[in-house]
Amino acid sequence: MNPTVTPADLAALTQELAARIGRHAPCDGLHETAVPDLRFRRSSRASEPMHTVYAPSLCIIVQGAKSASLGEEIYRYDPASYLVTSVHLPVLAKVMEATPQVPYLSLQLNFSPDAILDLAQETARPESSPPGTGRGISVTPSTPPLLEAVLRLVKLLDTPEDIPVLAPLAHREILYRVLQGGQGALIRQFAVAGSQANLISKAIRLLHRDYDKPLHIEELAREIRMSPSALFKHFKKVTAMSPLQYQKAIRLQEARRLLLTETVEAADAGYRVGYESPSQFSREYARMFGRPPISDVRHLRETVLPTLSPTS
Repeated sequence: MNPTVTPADLAALTQELAARIGRHAPCDGLHETAVPDLRFRRSSRASEPMHTVYAPSLCIIVQGAKSASLGEEIYRYDPASYLVTSVHLPVLAKVMEATPQVPYLSLQLNFSPDAILDLAQETARPESSPPGTGRGISVTPSTPPLLEAVLRLVKLLDTPEDIPVLAPLAHREILYRVLQGGQGALIRQFAVAGSQANLISKAIRLLHRDYDKPLHIEELAREIRMSPSALFKHFKKVTAMSPLQYQKAIRLQEARRLLLTETVEAADAGYRVGYESPSQFSREYARMFGRPPISDVRHLRETVLPTLSPTS
């Protein structure tokens, strides 16, 4: 952090962001906004760990704290830091600090690899030691320039007529600030054509799109122009799991969503996400979520869904 930046500078910015987010997210749950790719989340209590998939995005917490577990690694972030996910990642997320008096408040801003690539090309700078393939998730200390840019974007919600023209500019500045941060060089690698991180990003997009189809490592490796051994090695560096484990996590989370939001039987949900055996689906579902499909959905409907707003 710049030595001229004081904790009070960050506190003033996060407090103003908290006031504005709290106004636009008056009840618990996920709140979409009029600004493309920007959403807010509010929670009045700490949560149990929840399996979810983080999209490529920036997440900033302005009140409370949260953790995201990837394999055995735990990424904790709060108003002093921000989290960036460079690829779609299945994680175990948990709101750690929240009360009705001081609720958890955060914002998420999604971004695309193309946007990173455009900025990376315009702001190219020699790296003293170009990073290799690294995790697709990172936590970095917040800075006033980043929070000021985020605040400008959030303020546009009060002047919706300005959003079409000014929101893309603010979004671009935010991404620029992220790329100038401590993990910027690593994030850039996911957008650099031909880099190992970029090839794994492509593999992840293919798996995320075709999660319900059989996985053949040789075909996937050929598609991204990597050897099967290199694919396995670098995929695990980015995601902390193998391609097969990644596909399984995506499949099971989609099945859980189907069971919660549509009237389908457990076996039907399993078939729709790619399982041919209902017993295998039920077994792997229980291993990941701790309960068989029907029991798990009943538990979620009784304990989790009632705390969420209709907008979540």
